[in-house]
This record gives sequence, structure tokens and C-alpha cells, in this order.
Amino acid sequence: MVSAQALLDGSHLDDATVIGRSVDQPELFATVFDRHAGEIFQYVARRLGPGPAEDVVAEVFLVAFRSRARYDRARPDARPWLYGMATNLTSQHRRAERRRIRAMSRVAADRPGSFDDRSAERVTAEQLQPRLARVLSRLSPGERDLLLLVAWTDLSYEDVAQALGVPIGTVRSRLHRVRAKVRRSLGGADPLSLENRDG
Repeated sequence: MVSAQALLDGSHLDDATVIGRSVDQPELFATVFDRHAGEIFQYVARRLGPGPAEDVVAEVFLVAFRSRARYDRARPDARPWLYGMATNLTSQHRRAERRRIRAMSRVAADRPGSFDDRSAERVTAEQLQPRLARVLSRLSPGERDLLLLVAWTDLSYEDVAQALGVPIGTVRSRLHRVRAKVRRSLGGADPLSLENRDG
């Protein structure tokens, strides 16, 4: 049974229904923010850092709110729409992203701490981080957007295609080329483990 509070705030409804109803009841859009702001923030913060991410996420939800009447209500999950906006707005901060990637590439792979404190997986990831950051810095902005959307979100290839506004076949072919480029640059290593993505 749906609670009276859920009936008022729309928390029992899918995103498309909430967004549709928010056209006449703007306060309902807060449900979309509550559901997805944390996830969108994590994605943007990994790309730009937490300071700029706060501004970008605020702008994402402002743009989403203002364009909610045009939302495709055939899509029950608003995350691809929101990730698309986040990716576009992140592109306005390319210099901040490049600075962050350069800083990551300079981080010493060997940090203090005992092996008991970390798993072998984490040690390997830390060792690869500076090299991976250098590889990311050499990708075009579009290649980086695609790779990071696939690697850092739980979106399907279809969702990534929707977020980027391209056909799913384009996502698959571009991703294949980008992964090959990354693997070559890392000497055959594929730290992103994209094989298990659905799509």
C-alpha cells in the first residue's frame, strides 16, 4: 500500500510520471532531485572535483526543471537525460577537468600504508591511476565523455546513447575504438572492465 506521504511527493512513481506531473505541480520535481542528485554529483565530482561539481549539479537540475515539459515521457528513467546534461555542462569546464587529470597523472603510485590496509586490487588500481590519467588526457573530449559515462555509471549502452544523443551503434563502435586506444596506451591492460556492461 502506498503511504499518504508517497502520494503527495510522488516517490512511488517513475521519473517520467513525476516529471510529467511536475509541469502542473512544480514542487514534485524535488523527487527527481532527491533520487538522482547524489549520483550525478559523484559523476561530475570525479571529473571536475567536488567544488565545481556542486555548481554543475545545481545547473543540471535547473536546466532539467526548466525543460521538464519537453521530457520524453516514454522513458521512465530520467538518469540518461540528467547524465547527458551533466556531460554537456562538464564540457564547459574542460580546463578544470584537464587540470584534475594532470594532477592525477602526477600522483605517486606508491603511497604509504601497509598491504593489510588495502587489497591487491586497490594496489593495482593505484599503480595504474597516473598512467590512466595520462591516457585520459590524450583522448578527445567526446571520447573521454563516452568512456567515463560507461565506466563510472551503471547506464546501459542504450542509456549512454540517449545521454549523448547518438545511436547505440555509434556508442558501440566508438567505445570499441576508445578501449583499443586505451589498452594500447596501457600496454594491453584494461582497468575499466567494460566487458560486463549490458547493452
